[in-house]
Amino acid sequence: MADELHRILEGVRDGSVSVEDAALKLRIQPFEDIGYATVDLHRKVRQGATEVIYGAGKTADQISGIVRTLAEHGQSRVLITRLEAEKADAVRDAGICLEHDAVARVGIVGGKPEPETQGYVLIASAGTSDMPVAEEAALTAEMMGCKVVRAYDIGVAGLHRTLARTEDIMGASAIVAVAGMEGALASVVGGMASCPVIAVPTSVGYGASFSGIAALLSMLNSCASGVTVVNIDNGFGAAYAASLICHI
Repeated sequence: MADELHRILEGVRDGSVSVEDAALKLRIQPFEDIGYATVDLHRKVRQGATEVIYGAGKTADQISGIVRTLAEHGQSRVLITRLEAEKADAVRDAGICLEHDAVARVGIVGGKPEPETQGYVLIASAGTSDMPVAEEAALTAEMMGCKVVRAYDIGVAGLHRTLARTEDIMGASAIVAVAGMEGALASVVGGMASCPVIAVPTSVGYGASFSGIAALLSMLNSCASGVTVVNIDNGFGAAYAASLICHI
């Protein structure tokens, strides 16, 4: 995820972008009000990645309209999170070319980019039941231009499974550790890794897990240094932070 502003200025310097084109890109209104949404058109210039659409609570027509607005301003690659299959079909029916991952509930317009980082983000999940959140994280990181390594179902109920991925854990540039129940995976991985670990509590677990609150509190109280925590089931937020780390 290169800095788009730097790309524009470097393009002017090397002659691949005219002064007029650069001025147009920088002068364009930073947002467009389409009634039901104020679409951020300068997100890529500021942060290196196009605005991401949160699909829950939006209609298929609203999602399609936001995608079209972004495309009209040269942002043809779009990530849509929390997109259910039925709504994804309706977005396609509206004329949007969309790939949909039913497990992650993620929609991708314009395809995934080639990885542009030298290191990789490790997405580690404690159990198979954590895969929806883990895959949301993995696809988000890939859409942000990161190389992703997946290590699923390596929870501490069978510690040998975690230790079998020691090389992947110790070689990562950033790790997203996804776990429900008691959320112990983040502490174990955090004690092995030399990179930042972003812990994602999931709502997986029996009654006393309180829909992820138990894992959240465990992760917040981790004794492993370098572990930070995002909200329950927020694979997207964790992967976005990991991608920023990988692009520094």
